[in-house]
Amino acid sequence: MKNLKNILFLFSLLVTFISNGQIATVHLTCEMTENPLAVIQKQPRLSWQLVSKEYSSSQIGYQILVASSEEKLKNDYGDIWNSGRVNSSKNLQIAYGGSPLKTETKYFWKVKVWNQTGKLSKWSKTAFFRIAPDESDLNPTWIGAITKADSHLPEGRNFHSATYKREKKDAIINASDSLSRRSIMLRKSFTVAKEIKEAIVYISGLGHYELTLNGKKIGNSEFAPLWTDYDKTVNYNTYELSAAELQKDENVIGVLLGNGMYNTLAERYTKFFVSFGPPTLFFKMKVTYKDGSEEIIKSDQSWKYSKSPITYNSIFGGEDYNANLEQKGWNLKGFNDANWKPIMVQEAPKGVLRAQTAPPITIQKRYDIKEVKELKPNFYVFNMGQNLSGFPTIKVKGKKGQTVRVWVGEGLNDDGTIGQGRSGKPYYYDYTLKGKGVEEWQPKFSYYGFQYVQIENINYEKSEDKNLPTLVDLKSNFIYNSAGEAGTFESSNVIFNKAHELINNSIKSNFQSVFTDCPQREKLGWLEEIHLNGPGLMFNYNLESYIPAIMQNIADGQREDGLIPTIVPEYVVFGGDFTDSPEWGVTGVILPWMYYEYYGDASLLEKYYPVMKKYVDYLGTKATNHILSYGLGDWYDYGTHAAGYSKNSPIALSATSHYFYGASLVAKAAKLLSKTEDISKYETLTSDIKTAFNAAFFNPETKQYGTNSQFSNAVPVYMDIVEPQYKAAVMQNLMADIKAKGDRLTTGDVGNRYLFQALAQNGENEMMYKMNNHYDAPGYGFQIKFGLTTLTEQWDPRKGNSWNHFMMGQIEEWFYQSLAGIVPDNKKPGFKHFFIQPEVVGDMTFVKATYQSIYGDIASAWEKKEGKLILKVEIPVNTSATIKLPVSKNTEIKINGKVAKNLELGSGKYTIECKI
Repeated sequence: MKNLKNILFLFSLLVTFISNGQIATVHLTCEMTENPLAVIQKQPRLSWQLVSKEYSSSQIGYQILVASSEEKLKNDYGDIWNSGRVNSSKNLQIAYGGSPLKTETKYFWKVKVWNQTGKLSKWSKTAFFRIAPDESDLNPTWIGAITKADSHLPEGRNFHSATYKREKKDAIINASDSLSRRSIMLRKSFTVAKEIKEAIVYISGLGHYELTLNGKKIGNSEFAPLWTDYDKTVNYNTYELSAAELQKDENVIGVLLGNGMYNTLAERYTKFFVSFGPPTLFFKMKVTYKDGSEEIIKSDQSWKYSKSPITYNSIFGGEDYNANLEQKGWNLKGFNDANWKPIMVQEAPKGVLRAQTAPPITIQKRYDIKEVKELKPNFYVFNMGQNLSGFPTIKVKGKKGQTVRVWVGEGLNDDGTIGQGRSGKPYYYDYTLKGKGVEEWQPKFSYYGFQYVQIENINYEKSEDKNLPTLVDLKSNFIYNSAGEAGTFESSNVIFNKAHELINNSIKSNFQSVFTDCPQREKLGWLEEIHLNGPGLMFNYNLESYIPAIMQNIADGQREDGLIPTIVPEYVVFGGDFTDSPEWGVTGVILPWMYYEYYGDASLLEKYYPVMKKYVDYLGTKATNHILSYGLGDWYDYGTHAAGYSKNSPIALSATSHYFYGASLVAKAAKLLSKTEDISKYETLTSDIKTAFNAAFFNPETKQYGTNSQFSNAVPVYMDIVEPQYKAAVMQNLMADIKAKGDRLTTGDVGNRYLFQALAQNGENEMMYKMNNHYDAPGYGFQIKFGLTTLTEQWDPRKGNSWNHFMMGQIEEWFYQSLAGIVPDNKKPGFKHFFIQPEVVGDMTFVKATYQSIYGDIASAWEKKEGKLILKVEIPVNTSATIKLPVSKNTEIKINGKVAKNLELGSGKYTIECKI
């Protein structure tokens, strides 16, 4: 007995020792998502992160269990898959290898690992994933108030609002009240007779929907589903309901539909007038009972509808709500729907019904009133303190039938009123009171970019006009994608800190269903912003499950001839260079590579290789002797000229360089994917374009490209087009031009990244510092001095339209990669190995940055103190990093207090010191 007690004691010590910090598995994901409800892959990939208090900790083996129930998994029984011990250091994107997975089925899984010394971790916490249904499983029926044929909605995408209004005025004059565009409520009552095991909902309400069950909103999405080209792809959302959310006996499904991008209106402001059909709903709920039986509740002819209190809703024009049209309890049991009308079965959208795997848009922040001005009696303008994308929430009280009109805008006119001249007008919200106590309301189907709110003819605070409604409270809601933030940056430089804040407020404002250009005037997915800001976007946000949705939109947008248009989804065809510009279209080639470099995942390269190849081939059909001579060029380049088309640099130089860039990446992809026949073809094409480019644009006597502009010289340096023997001279000429311009840039939307990175990657970070550390235009400091809270479309906000554009935010890449020095190693993608090589520039005394890589947290923080450079670094488990310091080779370096010469480090937290 004594021996048994000793054995048990030693065993308990061993368990405690193992669990106390040797190695542990955390953050389990399936297809880069935690506990996904709609996995479309039949062999999904499983990943996990590792944590350990030990230095240089890594994984040498793993075991995965996948089970059909949580109970079986708790008992360590993987009835679906038991991988057994697999001797591998891989902890990301492990392909499922068990029994065939069934659609519409939930699976549970966990993992344990062996560390570098052979010690075993505890089992991870339980994770799960659910396999999405096939389209045949969904068998969708679409329902609504009116058929597409009877709605007489416009076809085609070639018109703008003003022109179309003149031509079709009679057809659209009653558009807001017509069933073809009116928000409707749909309801369906059903009965639950048995104990429920689970209930799953699949829903797509177009343009957007709000789903309730027994009066309670399901999910936290705003503007669901995400936008797509509805002729190619239609997203549906998946919700998992608990047994508690369903009642015994009668239950009621309620769905509210709005127009969104699916069905735009030409009343008030709109950028374009286009429709894919009237509001429409697909719904399927699969209820599984504890006795194993199933029941399907779906959209069919048994549903009823009524007009909603939302009397007008436009993604571009605003939203109106008449509270007197509310039907109390319409989405609860016991409601009398005798006056409701039977639905119409509608023509299905043309697009393929696909599970939405990208994160939803949600309300992320709320702002209270910062300042209020009464311009005249009962006429108020509220400053909410932050420019953002979203909508207000109002609380009002007053008499039945009184209407409160709410105007929103980014800026103010000279007289202090809301200014919408630059951002699209008129845009407003009307709320008509029912006259019962304090009424709270916010829009559901429209958002705008704004900081200021204007409300006329109201009482507020001390005013007491009994004939006017009273504003009790006002808030602004900041909406953006819920993907989550991945990075932080802070430094001793005030301009850089504020620029980081401005840029990210603009990114968030445009981080919607797609990355939009602005949250008010256009709301369109102009593609160039994504690749030109790509590294900054990936350092700041978790885009693992968002970028695949962008690539699906790009694939959907690609024309038969291979053209990738400048905007996707392409809701309106602008024509000419505004439809076809290589700097924009090449995003379809660059983005899968960026995804691979940052996330170590080649799946987008594999899936979209045909898209990439087809686009480069298309550019070949437009080239003459490998030179392309069309497009927008370095859009919005800086100078005394009006912003727009490239003026400082040849458009042909810009277009051809991106043709080269695209061809080189296709050649690289062909090699990675072992596309043997394509490797030599695209390597030869890349070489031929390079030769033609240098022959056309390089002057060997002056060692200059094109017009000798900053863009002309920076692009061939960054893209490695310049021949090695001329590179130093071209860089000297680039530097000379910057100095001649007073250490200021002349590049634009396209050229900024190439200029910044040509300097950063060629030892000219001091110039980057000078070029951006000032309060003049062009520069971020001027925006700060102007008092803005978001980045604007032009360096001088007074000249541009939108005050909420992130296209000039390319400096984020420099903040993270150069100042903080977190640099990916392209030979070991996904930060399996990376570099920490900070640049200590100007009078800066510290920089701190963190990045949540797919392996775990990376941190780099340096400070100059008492003649020393002190660098604190965090390296995730199962990765390594090489430290490169801006000091001479003979400098003594200490790591955690000990002199060290080997700066290749495994996982752990380190303090590195040296004299500087």
